[in-house]
Amino acid sequence: MRRWLLPESIEDVLPPEARRVERLRRALLDEFFLHGYELVMPPLLEYIESLLTGSGRDMDLRTFKLVDQLSGRTMGVRADITPQVARIDAHLLNRKGVARLCYCGSVLHTLPSGLTATREPLQIGAELYGHAGIEADVEVVRLLARALEIADVKASRIDLGHVGVFRALSARGGLEIELEQELFAVLQTKDLPDLRELVKDVSEPVRSALLALPECYGGEGALERALKLLPGDAVIAQAVSDLKRLAAELADLPVSFDLADLRGYHYHSGVAFAAYGAGHHGAIALGGRYDKVGKAFGRGRPATGFSMDLRELSQLEAAPFSPRAILAPSGEGNGLRESVAGLRAKGEIIIEALPGHDGTWAETGCDRQLVLRAGKWIVEKIQGEV
Repeated sequence: MRRWLLPESIEDVLPPEARRVERLRRALLDEFFLHGYELVMPPLLEYIESLLTGSGRDMDLRTFKLVDQLSGRTMGVRADITPQVARIDAHLLNRKGVARLCYCGSVLHTLPSGLTATREPLQIGAELYGHAGIEADVEVVRLLARALEIADVKASRIDLGHVGVFRALSARGGLEIELEQELFAVLQTKDLPDLRELVKDVSEPVRSALLALPECYGGEGALERALKLLPGDAVIAQAVSDLKRLAAELADLPVSFDLADLRGYHYHSGVAFAAYGAGHHGAIALGGRYDKVGKAFGRGRPATGFSMDLRELSQLEAAPFSPRAILAPSGEGNGLRESVAGLRAKGEIIIEALPGHDGTWAETGCDRQLVLRAGKWIVEKIQGEV
């Protein structure tokens, strides 16, 4: 038995990647703090009833479940931190005004979200509670754009959608939950043949509207197409109006529209968005409005936010950070200890050369060394192998 093997889609994070991830985690949480977002740390597991509140069948299938040895109740390992933060805002903080919260922690999935995805993402995100106006959505999308800028990831586009459009069509057509689930999957992949098959028995004008949703994609013209192709409905008209206002406020960002993008449909309640990076096949960040989730915890509050996988984000950095170190001899004499402390105070990495390891220091990233010249410790570039 190979005891070093890990489960499929589960992997160790080795020093170079761990260094990038941790540096990015600190930078993003510091930026969130500067915008007024307070850090919270929900537990890794909870009772399943709390963990899956308002999240839908998809999250249920992705959640690992176990029996609590103390109470005998079923518990789950979190697959998404967003509902946990909604619980904290609704039940624990109980603030009357706007609350801004952020988080970073591991989540676990029973199945990977893609062929190359990990089952243990490191989820980081920011959530804004207590304001129903479009100003909150603008703030959150701009914070997402700033986060990508800090990560040195160029956003190729930010797709805006609105789940209210699909909900309005579903209600008008009297669609059953099972059909909604199937439509959700095919609209997400824009699988037109399967879409036509699924809606063949749906009454008009809902049938034609569902077939038209994948066409409501692209620049500002996508919203004009939506108004022409979708039935006249107050909810749909308001959704399109909200998207137009949001796009106008974000005119300096690479905004586009996709009314068939229903990720998070089960708990999103309004505007939804997905950010894409150049050269990356999938969305690198997801977000949107989820006003109804907190109601299950005793207090329904307007809510919007975003999240992303920090490990995935760190791999997209245009110029990965690779710090170099200074090799110092072991010992404390001749002022060595003071010199080392002074260099570390300036942010330098100092590695002590323990005896018996000659020729291995390049592995630790040492490209300079601390040497004693004329009674003074100075830093010199390493020549050859040390």
